[in-house]
Amino acid sequence: MSFDVVISGGGPNGLMVACELALAGVRPVVLEQRTAPTDEQRANGMVGQVVRLFERRGLLGRLTGNAAPPTPAPQFMFAAFPLPLHQLADNPVCTVMVPQRKIEAMLDARAAELGVEVRRGHAVSGLTQKDDAVVVAVDGPDGSYEMEARYLVGADGGKSTTRKLAGIGFPGVTNDRTVARTAHVTVPPEYRDAVTGGLRVPGYGVIRPFLHHRTERGLIAYAPFPDGRTLLSVNTFDLPEGDEPFSIAELQDALAHVLGVQVPLGPPAGDGPHLLRRLSGGQTRVAERYREGRVLLVGDAAHVHSAIGGPGLNLGLQDAVNLAWKLAATVQGWAPDGLLDTYETERRPAGERVTMHTQAQSVLIGPGPQVTALRTLFGELLEKPAVLQQIADLIAGADIRYGSSPASPLAGRFVPDLGPATHSGRPLLVDSTGTLCSVAAPWSDRVDVVTVPVDGATALLVRPDCYVAWASEETTPDAETLRASLTQWFGAPR
Repeated sequence: MSFDVVISGGGPNGLMVACELALAGVRPVVLEQRTAPTDEQRANGMVGQVVRLFERRGLLGRLTGNAAPPTPAPQFMFAAFPLPLHQLADNPVCTVMVPQRKIEAMLDARAAELGVEVRRGHAVSGLTQKDDAVVVAVDGPDGSYEMEARYLVGADGGKSTTRKLAGIGFPGVTNDRTVARTAHVTVPPEYRDAVTGGLRVPGYGVIRPFLHHRTERGLIAYAPFPDGRTLLSVNTFDLPEGDEPFSIAELQDALAHVLGVQVPLGPPAGDGPHLLRRLSGGQTRVAERYREGRVLLVGDAAHVHSAIGGPGLNLGLQDAVNLAWKLAATVQGWAPDGLLDTYETERRPAGERVTMHTQAQSVLIGPGPQVTALRTLFGELLEKPAVLQQIADLIAGADIRYGSSPASPLAGRFVPDLGPATHSGRPLLVDSTGTLCSVAAPWSDRVDVVTVPVDGATALLVRPDCYVAWASEETTPDAETLRASLTQWFGAPR
């Protein structure tokens, strides 16, 4: 069987690309070096626009177990500042607290439903580009082989083999000062605060749950999850890791270093998987380019940054959906000139904003009284509603706007909820006026026309990634601007 697209990497980003391609009628294959899904604890959930994106695709209920739409989080954090998001009239920060392995398992099942082949134990080892294809060398459990496809997508993480083989540089900075120590633990019952659910430390106070807590010597995150497991993370700035294997005793010493008070910690109870991890340093890097010929990068292969605030899945999964529909259009032959290049022009700014704000947060949680003074000033700024709104939009990725249009504030923005209409992943013309069907008829092979009420607009042209390409507030929308937008994004009419 021949494939249109080879995807290197079977994590959430690679699987999302595969699902979106298959939904669009393109044949992908996923090559994943791991022989089985990992039990390693990575992200603890999803934050921001990606939650709404999953809801738009009809996937959110598979993670939450119910059909309820996402609700904004009443509070969140930024650089260890608690954010009272409930004060905002338009709170964009939605969260779903599920481990990354569950997200990956759901996407793996979805890919199987869509007929995607996932080859586990297979890894890309080489590539050769031709004018109309890319030849991919693969190391598999039964030996090496080659396969040819129209495109190769690198979704193989921060150390991406695909990126290196394509000759794409990965400039950025390395931070050698920090050590992050994280483990599942137990704490004595008397150390659990009955009011907040946080960690009550005699002689110190209460460390609130699911929020970062900063002192001038480090950062603490205490997370008692509903499944009974308790995750404790301690980041230190000038306490290097020891020579011995990481242990809960070392985590306890690091916690005492940051708090100045001893807290007894025990091994985790119950069934695993349990996390016991120590990471030194950190990287902030963005690929020199997201595309080299027929090779494209998504997720950590294109950008790495601090995990502060959990922006990784929000960024990477939206990369995947943005790329997939444009790649599908190119494979199927209806993409207008330059469409595939808009993947980088749209998603690079999103990646650069995430690396910017995670670096800023790293400064604001740093050690020393000078940083404490800076935090005092920043805390005063956060009391202003406009600043709180800007930070919330930044965290959620809701400040991203693709292009601009004077016709409507919705243009270039993430689409309001249209119900099941967006489940198909097809371009949509939402027409509440009944006057636009004939305008869109020449694109009926690739654009569906639906009638769904939308606040603030009489008509919308919606891209498959759920961003608005064109919008009108007029009782009789302008047909010419709609035709221009249809041609710009979805190619020449039949």
